[in-house]
Amino acid sequence: MKQLLVILCICGFFRSTFAQKTTEKFMPIQHKIQAWIDSGHYEGASIVIFQHNHIRYKRYFGKYRPETVVYIASAGKWLVAATIATLVDEGKLHWDDKVNHWIPNFTDAKGEATLAQLLSHTAGYPDYQPEGNPIDIAQDLPTSVANLLPLPADTLAGTKFKYGGLAMQVAGRIAELASGKNWEILFQEKLAKPLKMKNTHFTPVDSAGGHAPMLGGGARSTLQDYANFLNMIFNKGVFNGKRILSEKTIELMQKDWVGNAQVQAGEFVERARGRKGTAIYGLGEWREEVNAHGEATLLSSPSWAGAYPWIDKTNGVYGFFLTHVTGFKKGFSPFYTSHELALDVRKVLSQK
Repeated sequence: MKQLLVILCICGFFRSTFAQKTTEKFMPIQHKIQAWIDSGHYEGASIVIFQHNHIRYKRYFGKYRPETVVYIASAGKWLVAATIATLVDEGKLHWDDKVNHWIPNFTDAKGEATLAQLLSHTAGYPDYQPEGNPIDIAQDLPTSVANLLPLPADTLAGTKFKYGGLAMQVAGRIAELASGKNWEILFQEKLAKPLKMKNTHFTPVDSAGGHAPMLGGGARSTLQDYANFLNMIFNKGVFNGKRILSEKTIELMQKDWVGNAQVQAGEFVERARGRKGTAIYGLGEWREEVNAHGEATLLSSPSWAGAYPWIDKTNGVYGFFLTHVTGFKKGFSPFYTSHELALDVRKVLSQK
């Protein structure tokens, strides 16, 4: 009995020592996030980091707690693409389906865009409603999409990369038509419930009375919920032993979907990583880094409000930084700042 107690004490000592060293290694990241909060950019934040499916670091800052639900803006684009991908796996949709196949009212150039182009910002759609237009107060996705009919296409599908949200509304409506379910029910059934994302939703969205889901930027989630999603993507479509997406579909989502489309100077990947070129976006996700074979090795879905999910394949890492900007201050951009964490974590984990 005494020997067992001694062994347990020794094991406890080593676990405590290891945990302390791990915390010390991540202190630079902790200080950086705390500095952002102290500067008034955020009222709180949280971060979780996994390596080879083992948690390496988790911390809550300011007012944030495990139950804190935050609007994650463009980090929701990754969720949208994955939800629609489940219908592709089922054969109900195909990436080359044209808009006018599902929504015949789109008789102009916008109707020629494919589902993949809608999700890769190459559909030729305006990125947002023109300035001066009233805010979208539609009560459902069909009405929201109908409001896009009068808008002229910016360019022909496949010719230009233009980051925005309107095209994703159309992709979501196509998913509704293919499944016979409204977007929130579809999302919950295909992604949220299987991934135990019990606090993640796209609706209701209250903006001047509107309740239609804003797919490109209206999702809200918690730290653990989104981490579950990243776990599934990192493990090639499997979560807790259950397949959510096929491995082939995961690969297709991560491949270059920009192709020969024109990319303007100063897009996110160029500003964040200094990498020029067109191979910068998949389906709902940025391809921040690629290897010599053109395969994405650092994937992300950053938001203007600061939330930043990423997968670093080179180092077997996935992580999520959850926050929401409280007010924009001169010289600070959440969209062009949070991405620093991916490289900060890489540096920490490289230390012996």
